[in-house]
Amino acid sequence: MSTVGATAARRPGRRLPLAALPLLVVLLISGCRSEVALGAHDERVQVITTTGILRDLVSQVGGGRVVVSSLVPDGADPHSYEPSLRDVRDVVYADVAFSNYLLLEEQAVIKALDANLRDGVPNVSLAEGAVKYAAEIIPLVEDVSLDTIWLGMRVRGTGAADGANRSSDVLLSATEASGPGRMLAYLTESFGNPSFYVDSADGFDPANGYRDDTAVLPPDAHTHMSWAFTRPGVYRLTMRARLAVGAGTAPIALGERAFTFAVGVDPHAVPGMTGATVLRSGHADLTVDLDERRLYLFADPEGSGEANQKVYDPASTVIEVPSKALLEVPGDRRLRFLGRPGTQVYQLPQAVLGKHVHGEIDPHLWQNVRNAISYVELIRDTLIGVDPGAAAMYRANAAAYIRDLEKLDSYVRDTIAQIPAFRRHLVSTHDAFGYLGQAYGIQISGFVTPNPATEPSLADRRRLTETIRNLQIPAVFLEPNLAARATVLTELAQEEGLRVCPIYGDTFDRTVTNYLDMMRFNAVSLRDCLSAAE
Repeated sequence: MSTVGATAARRPGRRLPLAALPLLVVLLISGCRSEVALGAHDERVQVITTTGILRDLVSQVGGGRVVVSSLVPDGADPHSYEPSLRDVRDVVYADVAFSNYLLLEEQAVIKALDANLRDGVPNVSLAEGAVKYAAEIIPLVEDVSLDTIWLGMRVRGTGAADGANRSSDVLLSATEASGPGRMLAYLTESFGNPSFYVDSADGFDPANGYRDDTAVLPPDAHTHMSWAFTRPGVYRLTMRARLAVGAGTAPIALGERAFTFAVGVDPHAVPGMTGATVLRSGHADLTVDLDERRLYLFADPEGSGEANQKVYDPASTVIEVPSKALLEVPGDRRLRFLGRPGTQVYQLPQAVLGKHVHGEIDPHLWQNVRNAISYVELIRDTLIGVDPGAAAMYRANAAAYIRDLEKLDSYVRDTIAQIPAFRRHLVSTHDAFGYLGQAYGIQISGFVTPNPATEPSLADRRRLTETIRNLQIPAVFLEPNLAARATVLTELAQEEGLRVCPIYGDTFDRTVTNYLDMMRFNAVSLRDCLSAAE
C-alpha cells in the first residue's frame, strides 16, 4: 500500500490542478492545528502527514529544508476526524505524504490523501513500511468480557484481484428483515449521538441502493455497533455486500446471505434450524470476504482473541440475544429512537466507545520508542528519494534525532521501572497503549467499554471495580482529548478514591507539543500516579 521508492522533481513556482478536487464532508473539529499551510511557491520540500505526531517526526528529520502540515489537527481524534476542504488544499501541494495507516485514521482522511496527491508523489504508510526497518507489530487485542455476544461487521481479504486499495469502499447493506418487532443496528458516536446502519421500521429501499441501511467499511477492517430488538422472537436479517473499487466505478456484487437472531426465546427451538450452532458469547461479526466473494459469520465464542475466530455458516447458525439483554430505554433524548423512556428493548451493546473501525494489528506503534526510530529511518530515506541533493543533511538530522530517541527509550524504561512491579497496571478509556505495555513492562489491565449514551450494566462496573480493588490500583488514566467520553471512568475513580491522571495516546495539545515531550510526560505520569502510597 505504501509507495516508498517514487521520486518527485522539485518544480519552483509549479502550477497545480485544483479544479478536480472531489467533494468532501466538511466537519469542523475543535483543537489546535498546524498553522503552516502548503503552497504553490514555497521552494522547500512540502510534506503532508495525517497526524501531528507524524508531523513532528518529519520536521525533526527535514529541518528547515521541509515544510510540513498535518490533516488531523492537534487535539482531534484521528480515529474519527473528517477532513475539511482546507485540508484537501494542502494535499494537492504536497511533494510527499506520510500516513500511519493500519486503519488508525478515519477512512475519510485516507481518501482525502490518496485522491488528491499528484501523480508520482510518494505516499508512505509508515506503520506498514517501518516493519522493514525492524519495527515490531502486535495484534490488536480487544476486551470481549461482556454478558452477551459482541456483534459487529467485518471485511476480510484485500480484494486485490478486483483492484481494491485502501481508499476502496465495501458496502454492507441490509435488504430485508423479518421478525415480531423492530430491529436496529446503530453506532453510538463519541458524544453519544447515534448513527444508524440498519432500521427495519422504515423498510429497505432498493431504489437508492439501500443507502439508509448500509455500513461502509474499508478493506480488511471491522466495526462495532449496538443491536436493538423491540420484541422477543425470531428475527432474520438479509445482508448484501458490494465492493466500490474507486469513485465513479460500478460496485462489484459479492453475495447476499440471511442471518438469524433468537431474541429472548430458546435459540435451539428456531423453526427449520434444528441442531444449529448457537453463538451467545465472545466476539462475532457479520462478515464479507472480498477474496472469496461470500458472506458468513466470523466468530470466537470463547472470547479468547481474534486469532481464534472461525467461519460459521449463517444457514446453520443462530445468534442469541438472551433475556438478560432486556434493558429499559433511559431518559436521554438521543435514545428516543428506541422508544419512550422506561420502554424495554433487547440490546447487544457495541462495547467500544465512539466510532471504532480498525484492523487486526494495533496501529499505535509509536508508543514503543524503538518503533518511532523505525519511522524516522523510513522518513529519512523517503525524503532523500524526493530531494537527493540534501541527502547528507537528512542523514545528519535523522542520526541526531535517533540519538535523542535512544536516550528517550532508556528514560521511559528507567522511569517506569521505578514503579513497584505489583503497581504496573494501566486502566484507561482507550485501548492505545499495547506497545507501551509490551515494551516497558506495563500491564494493560482494563479500559472502559460501555456504551456512553446508556448507563453501564452493573456487571460492567463490577468487573472494573473488582479489577481495581484486586490489583490495588491507585490511579486511572485519561487522554485529555477524550475527557468528554470518560464519565464512567471518572465516576468510578471518584467512588473508589482514585487519582485520575493524564496520558497521551494519539495526539498533542497545547501542553504537549512534540513526541519527545509526550513520551516523557507519559512515563512520569505513570510513575508518579502508580507509585503513590495508599
